[in-house]
Amino acid sequence: MAQDGQGEDREGLVARLVGRGGSDAVPVRLEGRAFRRTVLTALLIFLAFSIAVWLFGQLSHFLLVLLLAWLLSIAMEPGVAWLSNHGWRRGAATGVVLAGIVLAALAFLALFGGVFFTQLAELVQQVPAIITDTVTWLNQRFNLELDPNNILESLKLSPDQVTGIATDLAGGLLGVFGLLFGTIFDALTMLVFAFYFSADGPRLRRALGSWMPQDSQKVFVTVWDITVTKTGGFVVSKVILATLSAFAHSIAFYVIGVPYWLPMGVFAGVVSQFIPTIGTYIGILVPATFAAFEQPIDVVWIVVFATVYQQIENYIFTPRVSRVTMDIHPALALASVFVGVAMFGAIGAIIGIPLAAAVLTVMDTYGRRYELIPELALRTKGEKPAKEGDVHAGDPSTVAPASTSLTAAAVEAGVVDPDGSAVPIDESGEPQDPRT
Repeated sequence: MAQDGQGEDREGLVARLVGRGGSDAVPVRLEGRAFRRTVLTALLIFLAFSIAVWLFGQLSHFLLVLLLAWLLSIAMEPGVAWLSNHGWRRGAATGVVLAGIVLAALAFLALFGGVFFTQLAELVQQVPAIITDTVTWLNQRFNLELDPNNILESLKLSPDQVTGIATDLAGGLLGVFGLLFGTIFDALTMLVFAFYFSADGPRLRRALGSWMPQDSQKVFVTVWDITVTKTGGFVVSKVILATLSAFAHSIAFYVIGVPYWLPMGVFAGVVSQFIPTIGTYIGILVPATFAAFEQPIDVVWIVVFATVYQQIENYIFTPRVSRVTMDIHPALALASVFVGVAMFGAIGAIIGIPLAAAVLTVMDTYGRRYELIPELALRTKGEKPAKEGDVHAGDPSTVAPASTSLTAAAVEAGVVDPDGSAVPIDESGEPQDPRT
């Protein structure tokens, strides 16, 4: 009997489940071999996940460099394609376009690098004083009791830290290159990989596609087209618009007499393009704050110029430059900026929106959408006008007063009965009168 029990234990474990009413127990056999296999599989999955997390932590910086190189190769694609279609070999075309980008960056540094970094060093030194003056004004104006020293400590802007940063920046280009040697190495790495991604792009696509079945290759081509067209087009257009904005704001700030006009102009141009919704206001608020303590009247001129330039950008520059738009909700766009900064630092603010938009576009392409019930399809008063093709705009033919209750609004609009059932729709598309 003992041997039979041991044999049963070797084959599996037997448990008994007893019902509520004292019914007969139901034997459940847990096979020992299957149980061990399940535990081993779970352990292997956990081990693989831990290794993947560790590898991502170790290689995250390099992966970011590869991502930036890929985005740069996409940005170069229009120029490379144009030269390739005019008889150039793709490798030579890529080299010419990449060299043009590098020479343009070096020319900017040669012309304005000294002024930029000198003003930036002076700006960094003045930040604690500006914060202190601002806090003092707030205390006097609104009877507050804010401590500027605590704010400076929370922002990690102690005098020693500020002096060290300013000293490094004041060294000009050589000082910055010495401080940011790792960044220069990353830039060279990015340029090398960007060259190979662009020059050997068609071969790379074929190599990746050869590992997939043909049905998956269709998906791969669609995803590639989405990311290249939308992501690349967005980045290129934003870089162009940021360059135009930075150039215009720098000249305007110089004419107005804003302190540190060049760093402020670059800041306003970049922030206004890559931080959605609030970027334009931040780009003007910071220069205006510095100007307010020098010449308060300059704040008015800054606001006037920003308003005029915004109209020029909206009606002249943007329609000609931004041929590709990102269909993404402003709240999601702003959240993607914060997530990008948290994951990749400052550069994440630039790549956060296009990556999020590409993911949402792929989901929209292959995801399944369902028809909305009348309560959700109903539009309420005060909504912005519905655009053609906007699947989230609702039914423009039914508009109800705004209400905290969707059901109440639908009942008042006549598309839902008080009992919650949908009202029949007649041939003209209008809710059918229950009396008829």
